[in-house]
Amino acid sequence: MSNQIDLTITFEVKQSPDEVFNAINNVRGWWSGNIEGSTDILGEEWTYRYQDIHYSKQKITKLVTNKNVTWHIIDSYISFVKDKQEWTGTDIVFDISNGDDKTLLTFTHLGLVPSIACYDKCAPVWDYYINESLFKLITTGTGVPNIVE
Repeated sequence: MSNQIDLTITFEVKQSPDEVFNAINNVRGWWSGNIEGSTDILGEEWTYRYQDIHYSKQKITKLVTNKNVTWHIIDSYISFVKDKQEWTGTDIVFDISNGDDKTLLTFTHLGLVPSIACYDKCAPVWDYYINESLFKLITTGTGVPNIVE
């Protein structure tokens, strides 16, 4: 599995690292579903649930203002794969860095690699939430957390 590459999505925006950091932590503004708990306090645990399809419980393990947000998945359930807890033990990482008049955001879901069962369905959904919804929340102030099917 050493040749497996974790899902990574990167984009640049004109907004400041502070604006990017605040948007990431406003999870309800860019991720659909039912979210319970604080999503912006180091050490806090919060849950995400989308119907009976997906559940995850995240612990905020790193929160460095304007630089990094990391969530460790401590529990999960994905209905459409054999190993329902495939996400458990993975990490979701947002790295923020300053460039020439731009801010670079690098999203990585550590452990979400092509060899796991949910990759083919989870990767496009993450692509939507990061490249569409979170991007729009950062650049316009309004995310689009509900995927239109």
